[in-house]
Amino acid sequence: MENLKSAGQRKTLGQALIEAKLLTAEQLEHAIGLGRKNRRKLGQILAEEGLVAPEELARVESIRLNVPFIDLRRHVVQPRALRLIPEKTAREHTLLPLDVVGDALLVVMADPEDVRTIEDLQTQAGMRVELALGVPSQIQEAINLNYRSGGQIERTAAQFVPLVAKEEAPVTSALLAQTPAVQTLDLIIAQAVRDRASDIHIEPQEDRLRIRYRIDGILRDVYSLPLGIHAALVSRVKILAEMNITEQRRPQDGQLSLQVAERAIDIRVATVGTAHGERVALRILDKSLALFTLPELGFLPETLKKYEEMLKSSFGMILVSGPTGSGKTTTLYASIGNIDRNERNIMTIEDPIEYQFLDINQIRVNPKAGLTFAEGLRTVLRHDPDVVLVGEIRDSDTARTAVQAALTGHLVLSSIHANDAAGVLFRLMDLGIETYLVASTLVGVAAQRMIRRICPHCRVPSQPSHEESIAYYLEMPDERATFYRGAGCNFCGNTGYLGRIGIFELLVMSDEIQRLLVAGASAAEIRAQALREGMVTLRRDGMLKVREGITTSQEVLRNVFAIG
Repeated sequence: MENLKSAGQRKTLGQALIEAKLLTAEQLEHAIGLGRKNRRKLGQILAEEGLVAPEELARVESIRLNVPFIDLRRHVVQPRALRLIPEKTAREHTLLPLDVVGDALLVVMADPEDVRTIEDLQTQAGMRVELALGVPSQIQEAINLNYRSGGQIERTAAQFVPLVAKEEAPVTSALLAQTPAVQTLDLIIAQAVRDRASDIHIEPQEDRLRIRYRIDGILRDVYSLPLGIHAALVSRVKILAEMNITEQRRPQDGQLSLQVAERAIDIRVATVGTAHGERVALRILDKSLALFTLPELGFLPETLKKYEEMLKSSFGMILVSGPTGSGKTTTLYASIGNIDRNERNIMTIEDPIEYQFLDINQIRVNPKAGLTFAEGLRTVLRHDPDVVLVGEIRDSDTARTAVQAALTGHLVLSSIHANDAAGVLFRLMDLGIETYLVASTLVGVAAQRMIRRICPHCRVPSQPSHEESIAYYLEMPDERATFYRGAGCNFCGNTGYLGRIGIFELLVMSDEIQRLLVAGASAAEIRAQALREGMVTLRRDGMLKVREGITTSQEVLRNVFAIG
């Protein structure tokens, strides 16, 4: 702390940035004015206004304050250090205990000049504190990753087991009101939201309760809890989702909404009986996350241009295909965002409504009230729509109603299950739609998959396996590439991947493809014609992203290399 006591002798942050030629005097004056107006620190203003990159800002600040700069992408946080400082303190002051070195605790802080907090840290840790400076956003991400709820969840669950053991009758509402049951579920959901999980799986096994999260499309084991808490945990979920707590034999569906760390979260719940008890799946829908725009999804520039042209159609049908979890709904929502909602009446029929739009009329399917996709679509058509989004075409009735809507001057957007773009045409025919109707109503089809991105924090050049090299050069025979992988770091949970991106295959219904379809051509013949007309396959789109260093050949192999 000695270096902090001589602050009066030090140059200001603004002076240091000007000397480093990262800021002009005019920019500094502008930022100081904003800071006075909003009562925020200069560094915060500079980062938010994009005047200085956060990492450059931190490096200059570390030199000015004479404290080391720590790049958290390249340092492993030691568990013994985490145990010395509570999570609440770390979050409140944007700091992270990194390691214990000799008789000192090394702490990375966003503000190493906060003397009072440093004194509190020394009291809490019971040892001397050595300071380092880090990028605030990196510190926040590292806090989310390293302060996990695992130990607390297991301790809370263990408290509940004796309570259940004393009960001779089934789990009651009074027993469920006991804090451990409530806390355990809250902690499981909160950690899932922190980990960017899309799904939580609660699975009773013979001797334990298995909790798994799906993160970036991959299921990961996260907790193993005592089996004794299973009934209480499931009942707690059912109460929140307004499901029948006494029914354990039949599958049930429900939905609940809650706040997690000031974020609005919707959760879709599904239960089903298994050999060891009821299994629960929770799909997390984070309403606080901004919806993607079409350019952010991963379309190649030329493919995006074609797709945006399709969306300008005044009538017809545009379908998005792919397996469950491939991002079809995200693409449909981004498509709606690309359509003028002031001059066109846009209506949707969904199951459920995942995100709510401004100035768009959204209707939720309700089978118990007789409102199916097909019936909902017929109802929507009586409200003078220009554009109709149907959540999914899953049966003949919905398919026929959608085709009729497309024939009568409406633009219909929907999703459908098929392996590739050409397969959608034949899937519609399997659902009983005549060939000539498919040819005349379909504007185009986008087939898609979601693949994991290489973590940008730990991306390094890599030598691919023989199989990966062959897969790449089959699609890109004349294009050499430097291959990359993620080495694993704090920000990706040491997986090497962080986030996902779409890969797409766009089939536009040209006159020649319509002629081939009506003439009874096979899927292979239609696919070949689409390729001649410039369609980029899912495999090639994936390998183009490998060439750009966005993903790995292994990811493309895992997701799409069984196709076509």
